[in-house]
Amino acid sequence: MNHKKHRKVYKKKRYVVPIVIIAVVIIARLLLPVFVKKYVNNVLADIPGYYGHVEGIDISLIRGAYVIHDLYLNKVNAGSEVPFLNFEKTDISIEWKSLLKGKVVSEITMVHPEVIYVFEDQKEGAAEDPDIDDWTKALTDLVPIDINNLEIVEGKVAFVEVTAEPTIDLHMNKVNLQATNLRNIVQEDRTLPSDLHATAVSIGDGKFTLNGKMNLVKPIPDVDIGFSLEDASITALNDFTNHYAGIDFASGNFNIFSEIAIADGYLKGYVKPLLKDSKLISKEQDKFFDTLWEGFVGFFKFVLKNKGNNTLATKVPMEGDLNSVKSKVWPTFTNIIKNGWIKAFKGTVDDEITFEDAEQEADKSSKRENKKENKKENKKDKN
Repeated sequence: MNHKKHRKVYKKKRYVVPIVIIAVVIIARLLLPVFVKKYVNNVLADIPGYYGHVEGIDISLIRGAYVIHDLYLNKVNAGSEVPFLNFEKTDISIEWKSLLKGKVVSEITMVHPEVIYVFEDQKEGAAEDPDIDDWTKALTDLVPIDINNLEIVEGKVAFVEVTAEPTIDLHMNKVNLQATNLRNIVQEDRTLPSDLHATAVSIGDGKFTLNGKMNLVKPIPDVDIGFSLEDASITALNDFTNHYAGIDFASGNFNIFSEIAIADGYLKGYVKPLLKDSKLISKEQDKFFDTLWEGFVGFFKFVLKNKGNNTLATKVPMEGDLNSVKSKVWPTFTNIIKNGWIKAFKGTVDDEITFEDAEQEADKSSKRENKKENKKENKKDKN
């Protein structure tokens, strides 16, 4: 009799224990998004000078992922109501292919993220508290493991000055970006193992393209990138140019081409701005000032523009240690004259800056610094 009783109790336990375990797992799964959401909101609320919030969190245990919905971050006491950061959907997950290699890293996909830098808000915040912590560190803390792959889908970046009349809004829409192998999981022997590709549509409907390679695991990342902005309507910049320089354009387009290489903290590169078919709007002033303005426009057209393709362009070389990068003023000026009178600059990236160039210059710079230090030491010993 007792034997039968024990068997019944055992059978009950055999079913009850798994049911209890399953119930606990289900309850934990249901409550997990609540706890994660609370944690994320606490992190966002504790950033000095900022306040942030997320609307919802989805958890996928099978993928090892969680999805953050409608994250925003605003400046505290901001003069405007424009959110600084507004991320519609952020998918953070374990990268399984790297896990098979014994590396625990994450991949992130951000859908429709917006970064809107309101000039007045950021300036006021810095003036009030110069010791404000870097908000990027707080956001990085939301990702529990190192990021290896980053994808941005249809994002937006903007610089806004609301007190200008009219409001200045410099922006890039439809930002699509892919950055891969950021933690050097594969191709570890490559000098620049990470790839970066981005496209966007700028103010004035210009086409922005960026391609490059990086090594982000170094204290000062090594970089070799080239980017271009082509065929943007220059009239879209009138609010900006009129506010800061009192110049309005009637027509034309602007282009920017650049290459930058950084090796061991030493930068070498150039920026090549190019205006094509640009026409200035005449200022409605009294006759004397109107005559001066027409004379300036005439000089602008005659001296600076290339007569063959109607372009105004220059090339600004940049070189030096990242703590003291200098643009070369004289070559910049002579390049304006060169474009106008000798040979027009091409509307392309020139493919003349390589990572090896920056490496060689970094090595030379290091040797020069060592010589200076040795001289100082020798002077001290003599004294």
